[in-house]
Amino acid sequence: MPQDHPTDNPILNAAKRELAERAQTAVPLRTANDAYDRPARIVSINTSAHKGTRKSPVADGRDTVIEQFGLASDAHAGHWHRQVSFLAAESIQTAQARGLDVREGDFGENFTTRGINLLSLPLGTQLKLGSKVLVEISQIGKVCHTRCAIYYLAGDCIFPHEGIFGVVLKGGEIHIGDDIQVVKLGDGTCSFTPAEALEEIEQARLEGTL
Repeated sequence: MPQDHPTDNPILNAAKRELAERAQTAVPLRTANDAYDRPARIVSINTSAHKGTRKSPVADGRDTVIEQFGLASDAHAGHWHRQVSFLAAESIQTAQARGLDVREGDFGENFTTRGINLLSLPLGTQLKLGSKVLVEISQIGKVCHTRCAIYYLAGDCIFPHEGIFGVVLKGGEIHIGDDIQVVKLGDGTCSFTPAEALEEIEQARLEGTL
């Protein structure tokens, strides 16, 4: 008969300790401010059927964005303040330079961008994607309550530091290669974002974990 795996596995426990120690001593993953040297574009549109998983680039390079909801084919969409997510291709390249085998969608972002420093944009900034879609930035960064495999392999995960979220103000069809335009610079506030979400982010920054 098959034997149950022991709950206390010395080899597994030692491996976990080594990965945790490596994570504590690794240099944080951060992208240089001068890395964004191309026209602002969407380079990948990524979706998944379930929350909490890596996303895959859409097969035909286009999707529909629904107002006050998100991407039509993505499980992360819904009536809340994190309807769509963005991560720069430059951020993924930073992770790749650390030796990680990652690509578009692996950090769970809906839109992989290039040529725009998302972190320089305050809350409330409105982005026009392509000819129709309008998104307002609702959250910058994310608090991870559990450590993922990427964190242990690299000593850090880049999406909590450099990913952003938005609310869809106007929907439409979106394509890979579409322009990204800043049509309104925010004032650091977003009416769609709950106060407790902002407080969690601010507390993590004060503690140095974000």
